[in-house]
Amino acid sequence: MGNILKRIKAPEDLKTLSIEELGILSKEIRRYLVQVLSENGGHLSSNLGVVELTLALHLTFQSPHDKLIWDVGHQSYCHKIITGRKEWFKTIRQYQGMSGYPKRCESEHDIFETGHSSTSLSAALGFVKARQLSKEDYYVVPVIGDGSLTGGIAFEALNNAGRINNSQLIVVLNDNQMSISPNVGGLCKYLDAIRTVPLYTEVKEEVERALKRIPRIGDEVVRTVRDVKSSIKQLLIPGMLFEELGFKYLGPVDGHNIQELITVFNYAKRLHKPVLVHVNTIKGKGLKYAEHNPTKFHGTAPFHIESGKIKSKSKEATYSIVLGQTLKKLGRQNDKLVGITAAMPEGTGLSIFQKSFPERTFDVGIAEQHAVTFAAGLASSGFKPVVAIYSSFLQRAYDQILHDVCLQNLPVIFAIDRAGLVGQDGETHHGIFDISFLNHIPNMTLLAPKNRYELESMLSYAVNYSAPIAIRYPRGKALTDFAEFNQPLSYGKSEILIKGQDVALIAVGSMVKKAVEVASLLKQHENVSCTVINARFIKPIDKERIEQLIKTHQHIVTIEENVLSGGFGHSVLNYVKDKSSKCRVSCIGIEDAFIQHGNITQLYKLCELDSESIYHKVKSILK
Repeated sequence: MGNILKRIKAPEDLKTLSIEELGILSKEIRRYLVQVLSENGGHLSSNLGVVELTLALHLTFQSPHDKLIWDVGHQSYCHKIITGRKEWFKTIRQYQGMSGYPKRCESEHDIFETGHSSTSLSAALGFVKARQLSKEDYYVVPVIGDGSLTGGIAFEALNNAGRINNSQLIVVLNDNQMSISPNVGGLCKYLDAIRTVPLYTEVKEEVERALKRIPRIGDEVVRTVRDVKSSIKQLLIPGMLFEELGFKYLGPVDGHNIQELITVFNYAKRLHKPVLVHVNTIKGKGLKYAEHNPTKFHGTAPFHIESGKIKSKSKEATYSIVLGQTLKKLGRQNDKLVGITAAMPEGTGLSIFQKSFPERTFDVGIAEQHAVTFAAGLASSGFKPVVAIYSSFLQRAYDQILHDVCLQNLPVIFAIDRAGLVGQDGETHHGIFDISFLNHIPNMTLLAPKNRYELESMLSYAVNYSAPIAIRYPRGKALTDFAEFNQPLSYGKSEILIKGQDVALIAVGSMVKKAVEVASLLKQHENVSCTVINARFIKPIDKERIEQLIKTHQHIVTIEENVLSGGFGHSVLNYVKDKSSKCRVSCIGIEDAFIQHGNITQLYKLCELDSESIYHKVKSILK
C-alpha cells in the first residue's frame, strides 16, 4: 500500500493533498486494486477506469451528506477504499468479507445498493424528491456508464428527471465505450459523435457575453440568436439529446484529469437545473493487458500480475461453452435459428455461435426486456430465437416473458445461464428464483440438465419444440458424470438413475450428482435403499412417475438449487397431497433469504445443499 494511500482514512483526507499528490494517489490505488484482485478476483477493468473520477467526486461533494449512487456498483472499489475500508478491502468478495457491490450495511457512504444496471437514475430521483419533501439541502449524484444508459429504465428516468427544477441533480455519464462487451446500438453511435466535438459550453457563454456588451442591441441579438439556435442546434451542438430532455449538458471531460473534473463538477453545482456531465474514461486504465482486453478483465479470476494470465484456469468446458458449441452445430442444420443476448455474448457463450453466424446473432445491449420482446417478434415471423441471459438478469424481463411470449405461445428458447448459486458476486447475482417465477406461467416448459450431454440434448429438443421453453443450467464446469444415462428426451418425463424402495430422491439439474452422493451415504451408514430420479422436466412434473412412487415409497424428497417457495418441490408436494395420504413429501432447497457471497463450496454448506447436509436432512426425515 502506497505512502499517500496509507494516510487516507476518510474522504476529507483527500482535501489535504495537492494535485500532484492526488496523481500519485491514483497510481497507488491502481497498484492496490491490482494487488488485491490478483489474489481474490473481481471487477478489474471497470475499477481501474474510474480512479480519478472517484477522487474528484469525493473532493467536490460531501459524502454521505451528498448522495453518490453507483450504477451497477461493480466500479465502486475505489469508493470503498477511500471511505475507510482500505484494510477490509483485502477480503473483497470472500466469504463473510467485503461485498463487491455497494452495501448499506457496510458503510454510510454506500447509500443505495446496486448490482444490476440502469437503476441509478430512478433511485436518484427518489432521493431528489425525498430531499424536496423533507426541505433538506444536498446534491444527488448518480454515476452511470454508457452501457447502462441503454437500459429502458434509464431512459424512463431521464425523461422524468429533466422536468424537475432546481433539482441539484448531477448525472455523471461514465463513458468508456464498454459495458462488459463492446457497446452496440444507436446511443453508442450518438456518444461516439459527441466525443469528437470539443467542449462547447464555455465557447457559447463567451459569445453571449460578448454580444451583450454591444450597446442597446446586444440583449436583443442574444434573444434572436437563441430563437434561431433552437432550429439548428440538433446539427451543431453535442449532447442535444440530453438538453432536449431538460438537462444542462457539460462535456465531454477527460475522466483521468482530476483538475478538469473538479472544475466541471464545481460549475455543475452552481447551475439550478439537472446537469449531465459526460466523462470519458478508459476501461482498464494503467494496466496494459486490461486496457487491451477490457472484456476479459471486466470480471476476472485470480491472475498473475506480470502477465495477466489466470492462475488456475480450468481446461474443461463450461455450460456456457457447451451452449455456444451446440448452437453452432444446430445453426448449420437450421437456418431459422438465431441467437440473442443482452450485452453478454462472451459470458453466455453465444459468441461461439456469433463467429459462425454473425448475421443471425443479435446483441441488443443491456436491455433484457427488449431482448425478450424482440425474440417474440422473430418467433412470430417464423424464426427460432434463443435468448441467452443470466438467471438473475432474466428477472428484469418477467412481464415480457409472460405477456409477449407465453401469452402468444411463441416458440422462444430461453437459455438461462448462471442458474443457482454463483459465488463471489453474491445476493444480486445468484440465480435462485427462476424456477419460481417461470413455474406458474401458462404455456412455459422448463428443463434442467444433469450434465453437458443432457444440455446438448435439451437444446436439440428445444429447437424442435413449438412453444415457449426454458433450460436452466449452472455456472462453471459442465459435468461429464452419468454419461451412461442418456435416454432420449420425452415431454414431461423424468429419468431413473438408481432404483430402491425406502425413499425416492427427485433432483433437479445441478442437484442430481448430490442426490447420487446422498444415496450412497444413506446406503453405507443407514442401510437405506434410495431411488434416485433426475427430474429433467421442472415443468411439467412427471405425474406418471410420481404416481408410481406414491405406490412404492413412503417418502419422496425433492432437491433443487432454487428457493423453496414456488419451486419444483412445491409442485410435487401439491400434486401428491391430492393423490395420497400415506406418502410424505419433503422439499430441500434454499430457504426464504438472500444469500451472501462466497465460493460455491462455502455457499452450498451455508444453504445446507452440500451432500453431507442433505444426507442428515434425509436421515432426519426418515426417522
